[in-house]
Amino acid sequence: MEDKITIIEGPPPEFETIDDGWALGLNEGPFSYDMALTRLRTFNGPALVERCHRTWRKHGLMSLHYRNEMGFEEQVPIVAARSIETEEGQVLYLWVRLQPEETEFEMDIDEDDDDFEF
Repeated sequence: MEDKITIIEGPPPEFETIDDGWALGLNEGPFSYDMALTRLRTFNGPALVERCHRTWRKHGLMSLHYRNEMGFEEQVPIVAARSIETEEGQVLYLWVRLQPEETEFEMDIDEDDDDFEF
């Protein structure tokens, strides 16, 4: 239980792509991942951040556990966390690693194009 933050109720988290230099530095390694930021309302933000720090000090992996839009359970690794107090309450900022989306490439080849001569 210590190694994950679980979203119990509410919609799935929204992940925003990031381009902050320091956050992109968290992605250094042998594999390429997409980095994203999500913001979650919480009642115990500082305690959740402290839980992340305890896990990382032990060289463990901290994950965000949630249900996606189709209702399936998913987990993504958390690489940084911060809690902020706002007028509406506490907000937990989580920087996570996402698997790169598979990209499909389309090639439009015009067979009638005679620009190439052999």
